[in-house]
Amino acid sequence: MEAFASFLVFAAALLAFLATGIPVAVATGLIGLIGTYLFVSPFAVAHIATVAFSTASFFILTVVPLFIMMGEALAVTGIGRDLFRAAQLWLYRIPGSLAVGTIFACTGFSSVCGSSPVTSATIGAMAVPEMVRHGYDRRLAFGVTAAGGTLGILIPPSIAMILYGVITETSIGDLFIAGLLPGILIAGLLSLTVVFLVLARPRLAPRLTERAPLAERIQSLKVVFPVLALSFMVLGSIYFGVATPTEAGAVGAAGALLIALLSGKLDRAIVGRILGNTVRTTAMFMLLLIGGLFSAFMLTRLGVPQGMATSLVALDLPPWLIVILINLLLMALGMFMDPMSVLVIIVPVFFPAILAMGYDPVWFGVLVTINIEIAAISPPIGFNLFVLKSVVPDADIAEVINGSLIFILPLAAGILLLILYPEIATWLPALAK
Repeated sequence: MEAFASFLVFAAALLAFLATGIPVAVATGLIGLIGTYLFVSPFAVAHIATVAFSTASFFILTVVPLFIMMGEALAVTGIGRDLFRAAQLWLYRIPGSLAVGTIFACTGFSSVCGSSPVTSATIGAMAVPEMVRHGYDRRLAFGVTAAGGTLGILIPPSIAMILYGVITETSIGDLFIAGLLPGILIAGLLSLTVVFLVLARPRLAPRLTERAPLAERIQSLKVVFPVLALSFMVLGSIYFGVATPTEAGAVGAAGALLIALLSGKLDRAIVGRILGNTVRTTAMFMLLLIGGLFSAFMLTRLGVPQGMATSLVALDLPPWLIVILINLLLMALGMFMDPMSVLVIIVPVFFPAILAMGYDPVWFGVLVTINIEIAAISPPIGFNLFVLKSVVPDADIAEVINGSLIFILPLAAGILLLILYPEIATWLPALAK
């Protein structure tokens, strides 16, 4: 129980720091430094810097700015708008077709993006006004876009999975492949939720009366092919062993820039914006990673992860119940911390217990990623909620929050299905080997 007590002290100290307005990355770094100095050894502070630097210098991390650049480049091309239009034309018979089309557009864009906020902003900027224009309930419009945007960190390529892979030394290629079927599953659960809501309350989403000619619908598919081609180049090269994730990231970034160039959207100002956003997001990612490593070093030297793993394994509880309790903790923390911070802080603590209970680290990585999705739409900190508020000028944050809450249920259902049927995440990686 000493390990649990130490972790609770750490969590309380972190919340105290966050209450002062200090960024999470700085808070975790300071706690790691102060805790190491006071409770481990003053001489260990120099070692903590060496560990953080060596981990943050892993060559695999070069894939992060590449995938970020890929998403940023595609965000300026209008592909997100075209994907939404194609989904709108083909799904018009389905109840809540525009909302379901938004999820499909998010799914397609996620396969070439890797970032939840970028997906929410890109699709939400045109999907929400379009749904409102057709008489959709504003809360449904905001909620489905926020939830659909979370697919950006589950459907590969995924920045969150890269971070998980670095922290746990798990194959990033396997994580990418493992996220594909769960991503499709979550997209399906979100779509079924929309259909159920609209059938129960038809006023939420009036049926579309316009039906586009077949020629126009076929023409709308032309935008799907560049997305499919780029996605196949990135994920297919990893799946078939042709390229490493880093090499695939370089191909993806180059392909996205080429698509932007051919679309006529690439000028000097746009290139500057793409590079600026890439640098800012990468810097935030690296700062979170290093701050988390500082705290992880302190906790490890104090024996907290090892002690908690021993205690959890020794509990007279079924392993699946322990996994559910860990997921509930992740959901609770996601309400008060940004998604990536939850990953950096919690995964190093519970990962040894997961291994000790015999669970697949790739499967657990997918579970953690879905939990991060829930954190992205959980008030009061949910990042996607505020992204939508920023890209839709007349959005009210209360509408965004109220509309998003119902979509936590299908995400939680996805976690439950993965616990019951781990093969959903493990089948493709096993097949690839």
